[in-house]
This record gives sequence, structure tokens and C-alpha cells, in this order.
Amino acid sequence: MDVVFFGTSGSMPTADRAPTALMIRRGGERLLFDCAEGTQRQMLRSNVGLVDLREVFLTHYHADHYLGLPGMLKTFALRGREVPITIYGPAGLSDLFNSLRRIFGKLTYPYELVELSPGDSIAREDYRLVAFAVAHGVSSVGYALIEDDRPGRFDVETADALGVPNGPERGALQRGEPVTLAEGRVVTPDQVLGQARPSRTVVIAGDTAPAPSVLEAARGADLLVHDATFLEDESERAQETAHSTAQAAAELARDAGVTMLALTHLSNRYFGPDAAREARAVFLDTVVPRDFDVIEIPFQERGAPQLHKGGALPAEAIPSLR
Repeated sequence: MDVVFFGTSGSMPTADRAPTALMIRRGGERLLFDCAEGTQRQMLRSNVGLVDLREVFLTHYHADHYLGLPGMLKTFALRGREVPITIYGPAGLSDLFNSLRRIFGKLTYPYELVELSPGDSIAREDYRLVAFAVAHGVSSVGYALIEDDRPGRFDVETADALGVPNGPERGALQRGEPVTLAEGRVVTPDQVLGQARPSRTVVIAGDTAPAPSVLEAARGADLLVHDATFLEDESERAQETAHSTAQAAAELARDAGVTMLALTHLSNRYFGPDAAREARAVFLDTVVPRDFDVIEIPFQERGAPQLHKGGALPAEAIPSLR
């Protein structure tokens, strides 16, 4: 699983940063969170490409988080897409699309709108997406992708000793299901499985001031992606606009016990190293991704999250863009 950053600027594009958009890639799934102006072009410039997304998740309806969506939907139609797409967002999504339809017109594929409230959960085969409350002064949610715990390692020697044959019986035990052997004896998963192995959690807070609800959603997360629109010299401005400073985000990450903090939505008055220095004075494991950076999130037994600079760029583009 990894996170690809397509846009890391706050409010408006700069020469080096596009406005907000990021993607979680997990297996074959591609989940896009926010879709600012120019997102489809950022995707086309990357080694991800403009894939036929099945789902888009909006955190709120300030223009710098959704302006790229109608153009992208239209592009999909111009390509003759037929696969449906689902758009998720907080209350107000239907009203937004009543206005956007004038822009993207008739589509060649169906779309579904799903409005989420804090606490709503979208269940998947082995993970869930949970919407949580943030503090941005408008209808907004953050999103937490929480994987199910994985079964412990299968003890082959014990299974052999218990007479469990190779085949579907072992698969059932690994899924947590007891099996009955030919002679009628029952073998339970706890007899052949070690301790459950921890899952991974990625938390995307969107635009927000530090808030108890964000702290709770982020507890123990492998990665927290948090607003850092301002530095402490503009802390009053951050409070007025319901955004965060880099230091305040770092304090929240420290208190939540996250493994890595990624700061995004930077104001054009600051540079990434400035935000990193302020945050790392509080929470050392802070990164400030640029557009096309990738954060890889391995299982915990394989190490901590890693930032790969330019990880979403085609090899030939790196010298000219980094």
C-alpha cells in the first residue's frame, strides 16, 4: 500500500505545487481523495496515468478540493467510458452535483453520489473506510483507511503433527475457521496460528484545525496526512481560517502516537523545509511531500513508512521536474 501525492499546495496552484489531490493504492485498488484543479493532468504526467477510477472521496466543497472533478468526469466520457463511478463526500454532495452537471453534461457511464456523516463506515473485504469529523467550519470529513488484523503465521509443523492434510483445510484454518478431520476430530485456528499480526491505518484529515476528533481517528496510525497551511508566525490566521500550523499538526501526531506525519496543503508563502523544521522540533518523523512523491506503507514487521521523492514520476521526467 502507498500514497501518491498529486497536489500539495494550499488554496491555489504554484509553479511547483498543484492544489490538493492524493491517491491511496492498495493492491489493484486506486482511491482518489480530493480532485483539485489540474488533477487529471497531474495523473497523466505521473507513472500512474489517468486510470478509470471507480471511486473518488471529497473531504469538503471548497473549490481547491473539487474543481478538477467535472473536467475529469468529462474526459472519462470522451474516452467512451462505461464503467460506473461512485463519488463520496460530506453533506451537500448532491447540491454540488446539481451545479456541476451544467459543466460536465451528459456522461457515457453511470455515477452514484454517497453522502457521508462522521462515523459512517464503508466495509470492504479486508478493510474499512471510516469518515470522521474535522474542524474546518464547513461541511467536512476526514477519512481513515483501517485494515482488518491479519491472522498469525501458520505453524506448519504443528499442523502436520495434528494431522491436518495439505489442501483446503489449511486454508480454512488460516481464515480463522475450525475444520473437522476425517476421523471427526476438530482442529481450531488457535492451535495452528500465532498471534494476530497488526494491520495498517492511513488517516487523511483534509483541511482542518487540530481537533479531538482528528486526534482520536489518528491514534496509532501508520501515516497521518494533515493540513499545514501555516507556520506558527501565522497561528492567529490559522485559527481564523480553521487550518493548522505545522507545529500544531506535529503536536497532534505526537499525541496520537502515529508512525509518520505527512504535511500538506502548504501556503505559497512557505517552503517545504520551513514546515519540516517547525514540525520536526516536536515530532521527528515528519515529512513534507512534494507533488509526485510517494509514501510506501509496509506491514509493520517489514519496517516503517518510507518517503520516495518523485516516486510517481516517469524516470525520464525526474531531472526536469525535481
